[in-house]
Amino acid sequence: QVQLVESGGGLVQAGGSLRLSCAASGRTFSRYAMGWFRQAPGKEGEFVAVINWSGGSTDYADSVKGRFTISRNNAADTVYLQMNSLRPEDTAVYYCAADRMYRDIVAATTPNACDYWGQGTQVTVSS
Repeated sequence: QVQLVESGGGLVQAGGSLRLSCAASGRTFSRYAMGWFRQAPGKEGEFVAVINWSGGSTDYADSVKGRFTISRNNAADTVYLQMNSLRPEDTAVYYCAADRMYRDIVAATTPNACDYWGQGTQVTVSS
């Protein structure tokens, strides 16, 4: 079992930055690929970013490429999402997820398709 707790969300103006964190506990964190998803009210869930167990491979949704950066610290059992140049359309609840298979995170649109997921943190970007 892996427990995931997101933090770092909040209200920010367009063009601003936020850094989300996801702290893991339970089974060995470094065995899992980690990802971020988001869901806005009335919209479908969306894959945002994924990172493999070592941090050596990452992938991003086209909508965030060049603005968001995913990273991880296996010694601290934490994955991060640095979000820069935020836009109002980035407003959503952001969820982190863990899965044994990197490709399963890339293929998913919602975090509950992964092995484990957190409760989410709200990000609101004002115009």
